[in-house]
Amino acid sequence: MANEIDFFFFYGSTYSYLTVMRIDQIAAQSGVRVRWRPFNVRQIMTEQNNIPFRGKPVKMRYMWRDIERRAGRYGIPFLKEPPYPVDPENLANRVGVVAAEQGWCPAYTKATYREWFINGKAPGDPEHLPVILEGLKQNPNAIIEQANGQATRDKYDAETESARCLGIFGPPTFVVGREIFWGDDRLEDALDWSRKR
Repeated sequence: MANEIDFFFFYGSTYSYLTVMRIDQIAAQSGVRVRWRPFNVRQIMTEQNNIPFRGKPVKMRYMWRDIERRAGRYGIPFLKEPPYPVDPENLANRVGVVAAEQGWCPAYTKATYREWFINGKAPGDPEHLPVILEGLKQNPNAIIEQANGQATRDKYDAETESARCLGIFGPPTFVVGREIFWGDDRLEDALDWSRKR
């Protein structure tokens, strides 16, 4: 059985862009399988009084420059600061839950982040989300209806509770067993840990 890591993320997490655009390739090279797990980090951050950037312009400027530098290092496009914050209704995240259950979460997530970071189209925007889904050969009306349904909302809450129980406080976070690794710069550590278990 292949080694495995759980990738907990949120469609609204800026640093997750760096992970989303590279995790599949380097995990495959490491022989590690990735489980994509969207969760509601806003809820956890609110509970912990941990809102990292809103109302903090100096920290916000650093964040964007840091992401730009790291994107350049990885060869990932970064053209301008995208809209932020985004997806107030968590719709992009609930669609991600549906996508994870149906097996197309990596493609949906990469498409969502490309539209956000390259074209400035915010995740979950009702105008742009159907276009992303159509591009993935999905039925937008059916997927959005499912994402808004109670079963998906319950699954999203359950993933958030799983993250809470593991002690996750921010995305991206990688989990191997019950060992957590927080931040894009810990991805390689998580992969190494998974291989050495």
